[in-house]
Amino acid sequence: MENQYGICRVAIAPLRAEASDKAEIVSQLLFGDHIEVIQKEERWWLIQNGYDGYEGWIDFRQLAPISQSQFADMHDCRLFAPKNYNNILKAEDGSLYHLSTGSNLPFYKDGYCYAGAEKFEVTFEPHNSTNADFKAEITSTSKFFQNIPYLWGGRNIFGLDCSGFVQTVFKLLNIKLNRDASQQAEQGKLVGFLAECKPGDVAFFDNAEGKITHVGIMLSANEIIHSSGKVRIDPIDDEGIFNKELGKYTHKLRIIKRFVE
Repeated sequence: MENQYGICRVAIAPLRAEASDKAEIVSQLLFGDHIEVIQKEERWWLIQNGYDGYEGWIDFRQLAPISQSQFADMHDCRLFAPKNYNNILKAEDGSLYHLSTGSNLPFYKDGYCYAGAEKFEVTFEPHNSTNADFKAEITSTSKFFQNIPYLWGGRNIFGLDCSGFVQTVFKLLNIKLNRDASQQAEQGKLVGFLAECKPGDVAFFDNAEGKITHVGIMLSANEIIHSSGKVRIDPIDDEGIFNKELGKYTHKLRIIKRFVE
């Protein structure tokens, strides 16, 4: 790859903290995610995700080259794999790719999408996020992911961390959020009181040191959906999230933010 831009050409690719297969997975790329290369060390490249600016190391063989203009065009991608567990792409050699919900369909046209020079037949109806109605769809979209297991760094339908869950739900509803909970907490408009919450407001939680470490989506003023062990629905009050299985509060409420009035 002579240029410094690429696109993820596999269904899910781990982003690692260091240039090693043994390194911690800090996030993931999904098919069609566009990236900029920052540094190269043999087969490991340090990249920045064009969607949310997140950085990590990736095996370059999971990328296909794209031009700078294609990289810029991907900023406006609004066609994604829909809320479905059977999102299949067919490669030109007849092999299949199973896409996670929210994966990009880059340069989609006439039933095909493209990752660099590779052409893929899209066998499903794309989800167009520009047509999404946030208020009407936030609850059903959130609940689609219910019971998916927690996975540190996860952004896919077989494993999600707390901020990956929130980011993916909002992406499907045409709102771009940052990757980590602490970064997402810097976005949106502050909601003063829990009683004022509306479905789709985002609650943030801190640890003993005051650092924001958890995030979830409010379903009502007293109920939240979040990824903790799995994507689950729990009661919430001014103190925080109460886990009935453990019989105690597990997350201390810090702030609530609103993204759609």
